[in-house]
Amino acid sequence: MDNNFFAYIERLELMAFFSGYPLLYAAILFIAGNHQSKNNFKSKMVSLLPLAYAMIGTLCLGLLLKNLYPDYSPESIKMKTQQPYLIIWALLSLLFWIPRFRKKTILSLVHSLVFFLFIAWDLIIHTFRSSTDKSVVKNDMKIYTDSLLLNLGAYAFILLLFFLFAYNKKRSVS
Repeated sequence: MDNNFFAYIERLELMAFFSGYPLLYAAILFIAGNHQSKNNFKSKMVSLLPLAYAMIGTLCLGLLLKNLYPDYSPESIKMKTQQPYLIIWALLSLLFWIPRFRKKTILSLVHSLVFFLFIAWDLIIHTFRSSTDKSVVKNDMKIYTDSLLLNLGAYAFILLLFFLFAYNKKRSVS
């Protein structure tokens, strides 16, 4: 089979993890308003975004390892990887587990824009083409919706963990 097909599938997998994050980021920023305000909850909402992004990166790593199973040799990785630079870029999202990277929430947005640009590019190219085959745009919109739901779920999970730890800490102090 053609390697372009496998590269396209690999790109769709990565887009499924990371492309929905910019919209989630914008929505949380809109809800939080000016996160420099005195409201601790709103500022915490924004600061938890990179943790959710790191969780998405961890899930992506899990899928990549699952796809490589049972042979994790460098030869196997080279043979099965169609777009190594894009995968390396995706795995850089794991850096947001480190507090130093997590402090700059805008970095997580910039990181995810690479994957969002693939969707934007496909929309622009296939909107102005005269071809009747709109399957690429349809695939991208499905992937984007799934990515948005996955990112929303990861953010809700991180927010829930934050509330549980804060509640447990509050109970242990009193």
